[in-house]
Amino acid sequence: MCVVLTDNRLRFGERLMVSFHRTLRLPEDGRTYPLPPGFGLLPVLAGPETGEGAPSFLVPLYRREALWIGFSAAPWKPNAVKVVAGGINAVSGLPDDSAGLGDPQNYLVCPDQPWLDGCNIGDGTIRQFVAMPLGQGYGLGAGSEAGEQGGLDIIAYEPLPGHFPEAPPPGPSGPMRLSSFVAEEPRPMEMTLGVGGRMRQKIYPDRFGLSIWDISRASRAHLQLVDARDWHALTGAAAPASPIDAESYTRAGLPWFEIYDEGEGTVAPTAAKPPRTVGERDREYNDGKTVKTNGSVDVNVRQITVIGRDKASQPD
Repeated sequence: MCVVLTDNRLRFGERLMVSFHRTLRLPEDGRTYPLPPGFGLLPVLAGPETGEGAPSFLVPLYRREALWIGFSAAPWKPNAVKVVAGGINAVSGLPDDSAGLGDPQNYLVCPDQPWLDGCNIGDGTIRQFVAMPLGQGYGLGAGSEAGEQGGLDIIAYEPLPGHFPEAPPPGPSGPMRLSSFVAEEPRPMEMTLGVGGRMRQKIYPDRFGLSIWDISRASRAHLQLVDARDWHALTGAAAPASPIDAESYTRAGLPWFEIYDEGEGTVAPTAAKPPRTVGERDREYNDGKTVKTNGSVDVNVRQITVIGRDKASQPD
């Protein structure tokens, strides 16, 4: 299963598309928020050879900017997907440098899982992915045996033959989360992913079972996260516009999202403790003082769009 870059998306084999979306960064205020919207695809460019056999790609992110990952897969023949952010598995919360799949479940099943916004912390919630400079102790792996690492790895798996059809049946396409576009040469700064505010998002259990996935047909893509301020110097392409904050977005009356999945279970993280957040590390580095970044947001229930699971998919 090869990995091909197509229109700022990664295509794994013939059926799985993975995309990376700019989004609002949620406040770290103890509240659990709905899904924020996207502000368009993050640009993706082919990156340098890694020497590890996996293709490399470049993605620009501003410091303290959030992103979500979209998955578009075939219901008639699903894929298993692992997301490893800075050396930490986003489902289990544990260090992960293996190409294998785990039990307890440490992977997603797509298209059951249409998107992932952060690191699983259990009870149907995640901590949002937030970009921070590498080497400053904000990354998910900081303080763990893996150590702080940069980048993001996506590993996709095919099912073993005989479990699903080889050709698609006729039928409608799947759920949609809206995405709308907003509009001295430095040494490029590599970024890592930490975590921030809480969001309602379940990690769905594998309803097919670990035994159907063919780990011998795994495909990995490594994304090097680059400080958006260095993007033009590194690539010659224009950097994306700076992100807007959640308060301004909500004040404008624009939508947030929830997926209707009350009857579905959720996968618990394996890690004994949740990851330390960007805000917690800010306080540690500032003698316990709270660093003002973004304040609480009151989301009017009329601004929340509820999406059925049979309607959830990544946007065009």
